[in-house]
Amino acid sequence: MPKMKTHRGSAKRFKRTGSGKLKRGRAYTSHLFANKSTKQKRHLRKSTLVSKGDFKRIKSMLTYMK
Repeated sequence: MPKMKTHRGSAKRFKRTGSGKLKRGRAYTSHLFANKSTKQKRHLRKSTLVSKGDFKRIKSMLTYMK
């Protein structure tokens, strides 16, 4: 059976933390900043963890990610 391929789009978007969780960037950060409050923009800079429901699906796309 051939090796599974890593989904390259996912590999660019997610990083593995030391404890094995997945880190992701936040949405709504590309444009339309005049409508967003300073507090909202500041919180969007921080990365966050992938939710439990999405973790299994994303993990299968990142087969060989350490």
